[in-house]
Amino acid sequence: MSGPSLDTPLLLEAPQRLVDTGGGTSIVWSALGTVWADIATKSGRETVAGLRESARVSHQITVRSAPIGSPQRPRPEQRFRLGDRLFAIRAVAPADGAGRHLTCWVEEGPFS
Repeated sequence: MSGPSLDTPLLLEAPQRLVDTGGGTSIVWSALGTVWADIATKSGRETVAGLRESARVSHQITVRSAPIGSPQRPRPEQRFRLGDRLFAIRAVAPADGAGRHLTCWVEEGPFS
């Protein structure tokens, strides 16, 4: 049996909270490295907030596994980037019994 086709390079990013001089915080995203992935679209929906429409698409992204604690192992507070496309990681779990791959459930869309 063949495994997933890990043919899409994604940049894994982690949020960094910065405190400004006024006591507020802002988030900047720092790159942790490139992971190779298989992306499968699962669902999509359109929402309206106020007068603004927004489309959200859910995907399953499969990546090669990395040890717990490794910067190459995706976590739910992180995101993937593919050019201008952003994928917020919502959950991560082993994709197979052998522990070779991880499945990341993500949501694509405009994020602030």
